[in-house]
Amino acid sequence: MTRPIRSAALIVNARSRSGQAQFAEVCALLDRLPFPVDSHAVEDPKQLTATLDKALAKKPDLVILGGGDGTVSGLVDQLVGANVILGVLPFGTANSFVRSLGIPLDMPGAVDVLATGAPRRIDLGRIDKDYYCNCATLGIAPQIAQSVPHGLKKVAGRLGYLTWAAWEFLRFRPFTLIIGEGATAERLRVVEVRIANGGYHGGTEMVESAEVNSGEIVVQAVVGKVRRRLVKNWVASLLRLPARHEDVREFHGRSIRIATEPRMPISIDGEVLARTPVTAAIAAGVIEVMAPVEAAAA
Repeated sequence: MTRPIRSAALIVNARSRSGQAQFAEVCALLDRLPFPVDSHAVEDPKQLTATLDKALAKKPDLVILGGGDGTVSGLVDQLVGANVILGVLPFGTANSFVRSLGIPLDMPGAVDVLATGAPRRIDLGRIDKDYYCNCATLGIAPQIAQSVPHGLKKVAGRLGYLTWAAWEFLRFRPFTLIIGEGATAERLRVVEVRIANGGYHGGTEMVESAEVNSGEIVVQAVVGKVRRRLVKNWVASLLRLPARHEDVREFHGRSIRIATEPRMPISIDGEVLARTPVTAAIAAGVIEVMAPVEAAAA
Protein backbone atom coordinates (compact mmCIF):
# COMPACT_ATOMS: atom_id res chain seq x y z
CA MET A 1 0.00 0.00 0.00
CA THR A 2 1.31 3.46 -0.89
CA ARG A 3 1.92 5.61 2.16
CA PRO A 4 0.02 8.92 2.27
CA ILE A 5 1.86 12.17 1.53
CA ARG A 6 1.40 14.51 4.48
CA SER A 7 4.17 17.04 3.80
CA ALA A 8 6.64 18.03 1.10
CA ALA A 9 9.72 20.16 0.54
CA LEU A 10 10.51 22.04 -2.66
CA ILE A 11 14.13 22.84 -3.58
CA VAL A 12 14.55 24.99 -6.70
CA ASN A 13 17.85 25.87 -8.33
CA ALA A 14 17.05 29.52 -9.05
CA ARG A 15 20.18 29.78 -11.19
CA SER A 16 18.84 27.19 -13.65
CA ARG A 17 17.42 28.24 -17.00
CA SER A 18 13.98 29.29 -15.78
CA GLY A 19 14.23 28.86 -12.01
CA GLN A 20 13.73 32.48 -10.93
CA ALA A 21 11.00 33.21 -13.47
CA GLN A 22 8.93 30.15 -12.62
CA PHE A 23 9.41 29.85 -8.86
CA ALA A 24 6.44 32.10 -8.01
CA GLU A 25 4.24 30.28 -10.55
CA VAL A 26 5.14 26.93 -9.08
CA CYS A 27 4.51 28.04 -5.51
CA ALA A 28 1.03 29.19 -6.53
CA LEU A 29 0.35 25.83 -8.18
CA LEU A 30 1.69 23.91 -5.18
CA ASP A 31 -0.66 25.83 -2.85
CA ARG A 32 -3.48 23.78 -4.38
CA LEU A 33 -1.99 20.49 -3.22
CA PRO A 34 -3.70 18.77 -0.27
CA PHE A 35 -0.53 18.90 1.86
CA PRO A 36 1.85 21.70 2.92
CA VAL A 37 5.01 22.39 0.90
CA ASP A 38 8.09 23.97 2.48
CA SER A 39 9.55 25.92 -0.48
CA HIS A 40 13.15 27.06 -1.01
CA ALA A 41 14.57 29.04 -3.95
CA VAL A 42 18.35 28.65 -3.87
CA GLU A 43 20.27 31.26 -5.86
CA ASP A 44 23.75 29.97 -4.96
CA PRO A 45 24.14 26.40 -6.29
CA LYS A 46 26.77 25.73 -3.62
CA GLN A 47 23.96 25.96 -1.04
CA LEU A 48 21.73 23.34 -2.65
CA THR A 49 23.17 20.44 -0.66
CA ALA A 50 22.90 22.24 2.68
CA THR A 51 19.36 23.40 1.88
CA LEU A 52 18.28 19.87 1.06
CA ASP A 53 19.85 18.58 4.28
CA LYS A 54 17.82 21.08 6.30
CA ALA A 55 14.65 20.12 4.44
CA LEU A 56 15.25 16.40 5.01
CA ALA A 57 15.73 17.02 8.74
CA LYS A 58 12.01 17.88 8.90
CA LYS A 59 11.14 14.38 7.59
CA PRO A 60 8.96 15.26 4.59
CA ASP A 61 7.25 12.44 2.70
CA LEU A 62 7.96 14.06 -0.69
CA VAL A 63 11.01 16.05 -1.86
CA ILE A 64 10.38 18.07 -5.03
CA LEU A 65 13.43 19.17 -7.02
CA GLY A 66 13.23 21.94 -9.60
CA GLY A 67 16.23 22.41 -11.87
CA GLY A 68 18.04 20.89 -14.81
CA ASP A 69 19.19 17.29 -15.06
CA GLY A 70 22.48 18.24 -13.41
CA THR A 71 20.70 19.69 -10.38
CA VAL A 72 18.59 16.57 -9.86
CA SER A 73 21.54 14.20 -10.28
CA GLY A 74 23.69 16.33 -8.00
CA LEU A 75 21.18 16.00 -5.16
CA VAL A 76 19.84 12.48 -5.68
CA ASP A 77 22.65 10.88 -3.64
CA GLN A 78 21.18 12.51 -0.52
CA LEU A 79 17.79 10.93 -1.21
CA VAL A 80 19.01 7.33 -1.50
CA GLY A 81 18.06 5.61 1.76
CA ALA A 82 16.23 8.71 3.08
CA ASN A 83 12.77 7.09 2.87
CA VAL A 84 11.30 9.92 0.80
CA ILE A 85 9.57 10.07 -2.57
CA LEU A 86 11.23 12.22 -5.23
CA GLY A 87 9.19 14.69 -7.26
CA VAL A 88 10.72 16.40 -10.32
CA LEU A 89 9.72 19.67 -12.01
CA PRO A 90 10.99 20.60 -15.52
CA PHE A 91 13.03 23.74 -14.82
CA GLY A 92 15.95 22.77 -17.07
CA THR A 93 16.76 23.07 -20.76
CA ALA A 94 16.72 19.44 -21.92
CA ASN A 95 14.74 17.87 -19.02
CA SER A 96 15.90 14.42 -20.13
CA PHE A 97 15.06 12.74 -16.79
CA VAL A 98 11.56 14.22 -16.79
CA ARG A 99 11.06 12.92 -20.33
CA SER A 100 12.27 9.43 -19.36
CA LEU A 101 9.68 9.36 -16.57
CA GLY A 102 6.83 10.48 -18.83
CA ILE A 103 6.22 13.65 -16.78
CA PRO A 104 4.65 16.56 -18.73
CA LEU A 105 7.05 19.35 -19.71
CA ASP A 106 4.60 22.14 -18.78
CA MET A 107 4.61 23.23 -15.16
CA PRO A 108 0.86 22.78 -14.44
CA GLY A 109 1.02 19.27 -15.89
CA ALA A 110 4.11 18.38 -13.88
CA VAL A 111 2.55 19.68 -10.65
CA ASP A 112 -0.61 17.71 -11.43
CA VAL A 113 1.53 14.54 -11.40
CA LEU A 114 2.48 15.37 -7.79
CA ALA A 115 -1.23 15.46 -6.91
CA THR A 116 -2.61 12.62 -9.02
CA GLY A 117 0.38 10.42 -9.83
CA ALA A 118 1.76 7.41 -8.02
CA PRO A 119 5.20 6.52 -6.64
CA ARG A 120 7.30 4.46 -9.05
CA ARG A 121 10.38 2.59 -7.88
CA ILE A 122 13.23 3.15 -10.32
CA ASP A 123 16.92 2.49 -10.83
CA LEU A 124 19.74 4.99 -10.66
CA GLY A 125 22.93 4.85 -12.65
CA ARG A 126 26.24 4.95 -10.83
CA ILE A 127 29.71 6.02 -11.92
CA ASP A 128 31.98 4.45 -9.30
CA LYS A 129 30.22 5.65 -6.10
CA ASP A 130 28.35 8.62 -7.62
CA TYR A 131 24.63 8.09 -8.26
CA TYR A 132 22.99 9.80 -11.22
CA CYS A 133 19.55 9.82 -12.80
CA ASN A 134 19.73 9.64 -16.56
CA CYS A 135 22.82 9.65 -18.77
CA ALA A 136 26.59 10.10 -18.56
CA THR A 137 28.63 10.82 -21.70
CA LEU A 138 32.17 10.69 -23.03
CA GLY A 139 33.15 12.71 -26.08
CA ILE A 140 32.45 16.20 -27.34
CA ALA A 141 29.89 17.21 -24.66
CA PRO A 142 32.32 16.97 -21.70
CA GLN A 143 35.00 18.67 -23.80
CA ILE A 144 32.72 21.66 -24.38
CA ALA A 145 31.57 21.75 -20.75
CA GLN A 146 35.17 21.72 -19.49
CA SER A 147 36.48 24.39 -21.82
CA VAL A 148 33.65 26.91 -22.25
CA PRO A 149 34.46 30.23 -20.53
CA HIS A 150 32.35 30.83 -17.44
CA GLY A 151 29.38 33.08 -18.18
CA LEU A 152 29.82 32.97 -21.97
CA LYS A 153 26.19 32.05 -22.61
CA LYS A 154 24.97 34.85 -20.33
CA VAL A 155 27.25 37.46 -21.95
CA ALA A 156 27.23 36.37 -25.62
CA GLY A 157 23.93 34.51 -25.69
CA ARG A 158 23.09 31.22 -27.33
CA LEU A 159 24.93 32.18 -30.53
CA GLY A 160 28.15 32.73 -28.59
CA TYR A 161 27.82 29.37 -26.89
CA LEU A 162 27.10 27.58 -30.18
CA THR A 163 30.12 29.27 -31.78
CA TRP A 164 32.31 27.96 -28.98
CA ALA A 165 30.80 24.48 -29.35
CA ALA A 166 31.51 24.51 -33.11
CA TRP A 167 35.14 25.48 -32.44
CA GLU A 168 35.53 22.63 -29.95
CA PHE A 169 33.95 20.21 -32.41
CA LEU A 170 36.64 21.08 -34.99
CA ARG A 171 39.30 20.28 -32.40
CA PHE A 172 37.65 17.06 -31.25
CA ARG A 173 39.18 13.71 -32.18
CA PRO A 174 37.80 10.14 -32.01
CA PHE A 175 39.16 8.01 -29.18
CA THR A 176 39.54 4.37 -28.15
CA LEU A 177 36.94 2.80 -25.85
CA ILE A 178 37.89 -0.28 -23.82
CA ILE A 179 34.91 -2.24 -22.49
CA GLY A 180 35.58 -4.88 -19.84
CA GLU A 181 38.84 -6.07 -18.32
CA GLY A 182 41.61 -8.53 -19.03
CA ALA A 183 41.56 -10.95 -21.95
CA THR A 184 37.84 -10.45 -22.63
CA ALA A 185 38.06 -6.65 -22.95
CA GLU A 186 36.86 -5.21 -26.27
CA ARG A 187 38.48 -2.21 -27.95
CA LEU A 188 36.52 0.13 -30.25
CA ARG A 189 37.34 3.36 -32.05
CA VAL A 190 34.46 5.69 -31.15
CA VAL A 191 33.21 9.28 -31.42
CA GLU A 192 30.82 9.27 -28.44
CA VAL A 193 29.83 7.01 -25.53
CA ARG A 194 26.53 7.23 -23.61
CA ILE A 195 26.14 5.46 -20.28
CA ALA A 196 22.38 5.41 -19.91
CA ASN A 197 19.80 4.69 -17.25
CA GLY A 198 17.12 6.45 -19.31
CA GLY A 199 16.44 6.82 -23.00
CA TYR A 200 16.93 10.58 -23.36
CA HIS A 201 20.12 12.61 -23.73
CA GLY A 202 20.07 16.35 -24.45
CA GLY A 203 16.28 16.21 -24.68
CA THR A 204 16.37 13.70 -27.56
CA GLU A 205 15.70 9.97 -27.31
CA MET A 206 19.15 8.54 -28.06
CA VAL A 207 19.30 5.21 -26.19
CA GLU A 208 15.95 3.58 -26.83
CA SER A 209 16.83 0.35 -25.03
CA ALA A 210 17.56 2.11 -21.71
CA GLU A 211 14.75 2.14 -19.15
CA VAL A 212 14.66 3.56 -15.63
CA ASN A 213 13.43 0.24 -14.19
CA SER A 214 15.28 -2.32 -16.35
CA GLY A 215 17.86 -3.35 -13.73
CA GLU A 216 20.64 -2.81 -16.30
CA ILE A 217 22.98 -0.03 -17.31
CA VAL A 218 23.34 0.50 -21.08
CA VAL A 219 26.63 1.62 -22.61
CA GLN A 220 26.01 2.85 -26.15
CA ALA A 221 29.03 3.63 -28.33
CA VAL A 222 28.87 5.52 -31.61
CA VAL A 223 31.60 3.75 -33.56
CA GLY A 224 33.73 5.65 -36.04
CA LYS A 225 37.11 7.09 -36.93
CA VAL A 226 35.82 10.45 -38.23
CA ARG A 227 33.71 13.20 -36.63
CA ARG A 228 30.99 13.07 -39.28
CA ARG A 229 29.79 9.71 -37.88
CA LEU A 230 28.70 11.59 -34.76
CA VAL A 231 26.90 14.29 -36.77
CA LYS A 232 25.10 11.58 -38.74
CA ASN A 233 23.98 9.86 -35.53
CA TRP A 234 22.81 13.09 -33.90
CA VAL A 235 20.77 14.16 -36.93
CA ALA A 236 19.27 10.70 -37.44
CA SER A 237 18.30 10.49 -33.75
CA LEU A 238 16.75 13.96 -33.77
CA LEU A 239 14.71 13.14 -36.91
CA ARG A 240 13.94 9.55 -35.79
CA LEU A 241 15.50 8.12 -38.95
CA PRO A 242 16.43 4.40 -39.28
CA ALA A 243 20.07 5.49 -39.69
CA ARG A 244 20.19 6.24 -35.95
CA HIS A 245 20.75 2.52 -35.39
CA GLU A 246 23.76 2.41 -37.72
CA ASP A 247 27.33 2.72 -36.41
CA VAL A 248 26.13 1.96 -32.87
CA ARG A 249 27.23 -0.77 -30.45
CA GLU A 250 25.50 -1.44 -27.14
CA PHE A 251 26.60 -3.25 -24.00
CA HIS A 252 24.16 -4.18 -21.21
CA GLY A 253 24.84 -5.30 -17.67
CA ARG A 254 24.63 -4.56 -13.97
CA SER A 255 28.26 -3.44 -13.88
CA ILE A 256 30.60 -2.57 -16.79
CA ARG A 257 34.22 -1.45 -16.62
CA ILE A 258 35.00 1.45 -18.96
CA ALA A 259 38.43 2.79 -19.94
CA THR A 260 39.64 4.99 -22.79
CA GLU A 261 42.79 5.95 -24.61
CA PRO A 262 43.52 8.72 -23.89
CA ARG A 263 41.81 9.23 -20.52
CA MET A 264 38.58 11.17 -21.02
CA PRO A 265 36.36 13.42 -18.86
CA ILE A 266 32.84 12.16 -18.17
CA SER A 267 29.80 14.42 -18.13
CA ILE A 268 27.18 13.10 -15.71
CA ASP A 269 23.77 14.56 -16.56
CA GLY A 270 25.52 17.67 -17.89
CA GLU A 271 28.17 18.13 -15.19
CA VAL A 272 31.80 17.00 -15.66
CA LEU A 273 32.40 14.96 -12.51
CA ALA A 274 34.68 12.02 -13.39
CA ARG A 275 37.42 10.72 -15.68
CA THR A 276 38.06 7.29 -17.13
CA PRO A 277 38.70 4.57 -16.13
CA VAL A 278 35.48 4.01 -14.17
CA THR A 279 32.99 1.30 -13.33
CA ALA A 280 29.49 2.06 -14.60
CA ALA A 281 26.80 0.22 -12.68
CA ILE A 282 23.09 0.12 -12.00
CA ALA A 283 21.60 0.64 -8.54
CA ALA A 284 18.35 -1.23 -9.05
CA GLY A 285 15.18 0.10 -7.45
CA VAL A 286 16.94 2.34 -4.92
CA ILE A 287 14.54 5.28 -5.08
CA GLU A 288 10.84 6.10 -5.52
CA VAL A 289 9.76 8.92 -7.81
CA MET A 290 6.31 10.41 -8.35
CA ALA A 291 5.23 9.56 -11.89
CA PRO A 292 2.04 9.57 -13.98
CA VAL A 293 -0.22 6.69 -13.01
CA GLU A 294 0.18 4.93 -16.37
CA ALA A 295 3.99 5.11 -16.09
CA ALA A 296 4.00 3.95 -12.45
CA ALA A 297 1.95 0.92 -13.44
CA ALA A 298 4.37 -0.05 -16.24
